[in-house]
Amino acid sequence: MQAYRVAIAGFGSVGRAAANLLLSRRSRYRRVYNADVRLVAVCGSRSGLTNADGLEEEQLGTLEDGLSGPAFIMKSGADILIEAGPSDFRTGGPGLAYIRSALSAGRDTIVISKGALVHSGRELRDLADGSGAMLKLSGAAAAALPTIDLVDHSLKGCEVLEVEGILNATTNYLLDAMVTRGIGFEAALREAQQGGFAEANPRNDTEGWDTACKLLILANFGLDADLTMDDLSVEGIQAVTGERIEAWRKERLVPKLVGSLMQTNGSFQAQVGIRTYPLADPLANVRGKDKAIRITSDAMGEIIAIGSGKEPLATAAAALKDLEHILTARGAPSLADIVRRSL
Repeated sequence: MQAYRVAIAGFGSVGRAAANLLLSRRSRYRRVYNADVRLVAVCGSRSGLTNADGLEEEQLGTLEDGLSGPAFIMKSGADILIEAGPSDFRTGGPGLAYIRSALSAGRDTIVISKGALVHSGRELRDLADGSGAMLKLSGAAAAALPTIDLVDHSLKGCEVLEVEGILNATTNYLLDAMVTRGIGFEAALREAQQGGFAEANPRNDTEGWDTACKLLILANFGLDADLTMDDLSVEGIQAVTGERIEAWRKERLVPKLVGSLMQTNGSFQAQVGIRTYPLADPLANVRGKDKAIRITSDAMGEIIAIGSGKEPLATAAAALKDLEHILTARGAPSLADIVRRSL
């Protein structure tokens, strides 16, 4: 049985959910992949824990001061890094240093935060290519909603012509509340904040930046584009008034904040802004905190995925989906393989 040592950098709600879910799935990894997956290190910004034999859930309640940073992860001997820290696309920090260090050392890396991927995506792709490390990022690209997966697996071999994505749960909830219940933007935002799924400072969501980040990740890592934030036109929903909502309602149109990509002559044009859809369109019926993506390709036509998951579990599960892809790619044999070899 092959051992895989995992470290988690960033130990807020998502990092803790990833740790707990990983520990609960160890028997699955042994059964399906014949893999002994051990959580050997976790850390936040100032504290952490490590154990070469593997940490257990009951040990994760209290971290030790001073155990943090890329050097701490390196010293832990981890084979795989899950980066789950805060995200700042303007600086790439704090995750960028962890990801650079891991990829440079040939350590397979699963990224959940978006900032480093947007800020230094080309550099990180080059580092992974140079070292042979795998770079996975389902958790950063709309989490439970499959986006990168659709391009990498379901549409493999096809040429993607257009993408439309409702990629931010908060803005979809706000617009849905304004349209279906007739409440104003501020009232809908307070409701979302009280429900715990809108940030105290929601500007990255409501001004369209979170959607823009996810769109850039899909474009650059899924479609091999080379776009930056400067290439995007970004509009949010903060200026949507009751008058605009009423006008759309009279026209039987539903507004959504959408990130869109359009391929023309081999290059992609990208933008984030409000689009309106007739009631018969599937995207008009994406409700509440749900997200959705519609991809149009040359050979397979139009593919639509709609979904949501309870956070932070859904994002953690997306990251561990990437872990299973790594176990498969690194040659962890399945139980069926082991049985066949014994015959």
